[in-house]
This record gives sequence, C-alpha cells and structure tokens, in this order.
Amino acid sequence: MADTTTTADASPAAAAPAAPVVTPIKKGTLVKVNRQAYLGSLEAAASDPLPPAYLFEGPGEVLALKGDHAQVRWNRPVPDVWLRLDQLEAA
Repeated sequence: MADTTTTADASPAAAAPAAPVVTPIKKGTLVKVNRQAYLGSLEAAASDPLPPAYLFEGPGEVLALKGDHAQVRWNRPVPDVWLRLDQLEAA
C-alpha cells in the first residue's frame, strides 16, 4: 500500500505565513484609515476626541500626494483631509 503522507507539510516554507500584499498608495487609490496607526497620532490629537466611523470603514479616494501625506476625499459631505501615508491602507 502506498504512503499517503506528504513531505510538503514538514518543509519550513510551508510553515512560514505569507507576507501581506502591500498596495502602493497613489492618486485615485481607494483607502481607509488604519485605526491603530491613527489613534494616538498628532492628527488624531488635533481632531475630535471620538473619530467618525467613516474614516475606518472607507472608502475614501486619494486626491493628491505631497511628501508622506495624502489628501483624501470621502464620499460624504465632509471636508477633504490630509493624512500620513502610513495611516492609510487600501480599501
């Protein structure tokens, strides 16, 4: 009778988790705010104590990029905001 066990399960490559795919943020990208990166930041300290839920639900559209910041427009009647790129993730 043939052995039905595979050696792929024992290889180190199979045990390592896949690295998350990072989408580069550019003009037109749909984004949402990463809650952990935003809370406790300078931007959060300068805003309302309780951030609105739409920031974290998304999507907002990147309108412009300047340095390490992006201007984001939400599909709501609210002003555009500038946020650091490390606080954004693709929606």
